[in-house]
Amino acid sequence: MADARDDGYGSGSTARTGDGDRGILGEVRDAVTTRAALVMLGVLLLQLGFALSYMGAFHAPKPHRVPITLVAPPAVESDLVARLDALPGDPLHVTPVATRAEARARLLDRRTDAALVVDPATRTDTLLVASAGGPSATTAATEILQEVARAQNRTILVRDLRAPSAGDSRGLSSFYLVLSWTIGGYLAASALNMAAGSKKPTLRRTLVRLTAMLPYAFVSGIGGAIIVGPVLDCLPGAFWELVGIGTLVVFASGAVGVALQSVAGTVGLGLTILIFTILGNPSSGGVYPSSLLPPFWSAIGQALPPGAGTTVVRNTVYFDGNATTGALWILGAWAFGGVVVAILAAALRDGRRRRPRPEPEPEPVTAPV
Repeated sequence: MADARDDGYGSGSTARTGDGDRGILGEVRDAVTTRAALVMLGVLLLQLGFALSYMGAFHAPKPHRVPITLVAPPAVESDLVARLDALPGDPLHVTPVATRAEARARLLDRRTDAALVVDPATRTDTLLVASAGGPSATTAATEILQEVARAQNRTILVRDLRAPSAGDSRGLSSFYLVLSWTIGGYLAASALNMAAGSKKPTLRRTLVRLTAMLPYAFVSGIGGAIIVGPVLDCLPGAFWELVGIGTLVVFASGAVGVALQSVAGTVGLGLTILIFTILGNPSSGGVYPSSLLPPFWSAIGQALPPGAGTTVVRNTVYFDGNATTGALWILGAWAFGGVVVAILAAALRDGRRRRPRPEPEPEPVTAPV
C-alpha cells in the first residue's frame, strides 16, 4: 500500500513499473501500427513518384517533331522541306501547303504550331504563330526556324495571330484551372468515403455518392469560371462553356475517385492521385506541349483527364472550340468508366453479402455403449 501511496496518482506502483518496462520499442509499436506504417510507405512512394514525374517530364524539354506548316514557291519547297525535316534531333515535322490562307487556317484549327511563309521576292520570311495554344511550342519553333534563316542570310518576322489574354500572359491559366478541378473532384470523393469511415460502400451508398458528385461538380464549374473570368480576367469569355467543361472534369475525377475507393478502399485514393496528379499533370501539355516532352509523357498526356481538360479549355477560350471533340470523348469515357466500375463493384459486394452462408453439418451422434 505504501508504494501505491507514493505514486501520487492513485494508480499503484505495479502499473507504473509495467509501463516503464515496455520501453521505447513498446511505445513505437503502440504509436506506429502496421497499418500506419503501410500508409506511410504509400505516401512515401507517392511523394517520390511526384518528384520523379515532374522532374522527369520537365528537367530537359527538347523539341521533337513540332508540327509546322510551310508555304513556299514550288522551286524551293521540296528542298526546304527536306532541309527542315533533316535537322539534327528531328525537332520539326513539316507539312507544305499551297497558300497562306490555308496555313493560317491550319494554325487556328490547332493542326499546326507555326506556319512559315517564304517570300522569294525579299530576304524576309513571315512566321505565323498562335502562342495562346502554348508559348513553349511557339518559342521552340521560332528559335529553330530563326537559326535556319540566319544560316541562309535571311530574317524572319514573327506574327502572333492568337496571343494569350493580358491576364494569362504565360498561357498557363487553362492548366491551373483544370488542375484545381481534378484535385477538387477526387478530394470530394475521398471526403464522401471518409465520412462513412472508409468502409467499402453498398450499392445504395455508391449511387448516393455519385449523385452527390453532380451538384458539387456543377458548383465547382461555376466557381472556376468566375475566378478565371470576372475575378482575375485570365480566361475572359466562354463563361458557360467553361462551366460545362468544369462540371465534366470534376465529375470525371470524382467518379473515378468513387470507383477506385469502392474497389480498393483507402488505397484507391493513392491510385487516384497517381492517375490524375503524378501521371496526368506533367503530361497534360499545360506547361510543355507533347512535342517538347519525353516519349512516355508525350504518349499518355491526352489520354488522361488533365491533358484532355487542358486542351478543351484552351481551345474553347482561344480557338473557337476547334480540336476539342477527341478530348471531350476522353473526359466522357473517364466519367462513364468511373460510374460503371463503382456501381459494378458495389453490386458484386452486395451480392456476396446477401448470399446465404451454408449451415454447418450436424455432428454425428454416437449411441452410448
